[in-house]
Amino acid sequence: MPSEPTDLASLIEGYRRFRDTGWSQRLERWAQLRDGQTPQTMIIGCSDSRVDPSQIFDVDPGEIFVVRNVAAMVPPFETTPGHHGVSAALEFAVEFLLVRQIVVLGHGMCGGCQAALTQSMRGTDPGKGGFIADWIDLLDDARDAVVARYGTDGPDAQRAMELAGVRVSLNNLRTFPNIAAREQAGTLRLYGAFFAISDGILHLLDEQAGEFLPA
Repeated sequence: MPSEPTDLASLIEGYRRFRDTGWSQRLERWAQLRDGQTPQTMIIGCSDSRVDPSQIFDVDPGEIFVVRNVAAMVPPFETTPGHHGVSAALEFAVEFLLVRQIVVLGHGMCGGCQAALTQSMRGTDPGKGGFIADWIDLLDDARDAVVARYGTDGPDAQRAMELAGVRVSLNNLRTFPNIAAREQAGTLRLYGAFFAISDGILHLLDEQAGEFLPA
C-alpha cells in the first residue's frame, strides 16, 4: 500500500516523537556532538528518498558525513569559477574533518541514471529537466559503453548504468590532487557500493576484479 503523503503536520509529529524517544534518551550523545563532529567516513549518495545512508548503514548521528545529489555523482576536479557544491563538501571532509574513507553509494532504480541512459531530458530548458540533463552528462562516456552492450532499455541496461555511475564517481574522486595523494599515502581509502531496495543487498566494488560483490 502506498504511504500517506508527508505534510508539515506529519513532520512535526515525527519531530515530537524524536524529542520523546531520540533526543531525551540520548543526551550524552548529543552533548558529545554539541561542539564538533569527527566522522571517519564520507558517503556520496543519491538524493532518492528511498536510499538513506544512515538507515542502510544503521549509524548514529555524527558517524558519517553525507553528500546527496542526483545519481550520487562526483564531478571531476576543476578550478573554473562557479558554485562547486560537491567539491566544497569533499574539501571540507578531506581537509578539515580528515575522514579516513569515502564511499560512493549507487542504488537500484535510480532515476538519474535512467535519464542518463535514455537521454530523455537532453535539450530541455532549465527548470523543466535541463539542470538534470546538464548534471548527468557526467555519465555520457560511460553511457556509450553501456548502450553498446545492453541498449537503452530494460533492467540489464539500467543496472549496468547504475554500476557504471559508481565507477565514474570513483574515477573522478581520484582527479582531486589531495584525495589522490592521501589514497597513495594510505591515509584515505575509496570504496564503491551499490544498494537495491528490491532485495536489500549491499554490494561492494572489488576494483581489482572489476565486480560488485555482496557485502
